[in-house]
Amino acid sequence: MNRTILLVDDEDDIREVAQVTLEMTAGWEVHTAQDGLEGVAMARQWRPDAILLDVMMPGMDGPNTVRALRTDPSTAGIPVLLLTAKVRSCDRRGFSELDVAGVLSKPFDPMELAGQVSAALGW
Repeated sequence: MNRTILLVDDEDDIREVAQVTLEMTAGWEVHTAQDGLEGVAMARQWRPDAILLDVMMPGMDGPNTVRALRTDPSTAGIPVLLLTAKVRSCDRRGFSELDVAGVLSKPFDPMELAGQVSAALGW
């Protein structure tokens, strides 16, 4: 099945690597946004099957982006996976309050990313 993914990350290289990898290894259509505000707008426009969302971004960070997505009926049901370098258990506990489908660690292995996303979302 062809999936549509929205990748929201403020780092150009992360967006490029993840987009190319997901498109080449999984055949998914990947749209990218560089911050939370752009991500929310693109989620409303594209209604992706899932969103990969960086936690630490300037302006609207990942947690606030999730909250904005959850308050909009058109995006409330889209599964969100957080991408973060924060892997301590106390950080992850804070993420559990956000109604996200999972947390993926950065840096990630590009060749394993599609498998990790699929596993976290039950695809």
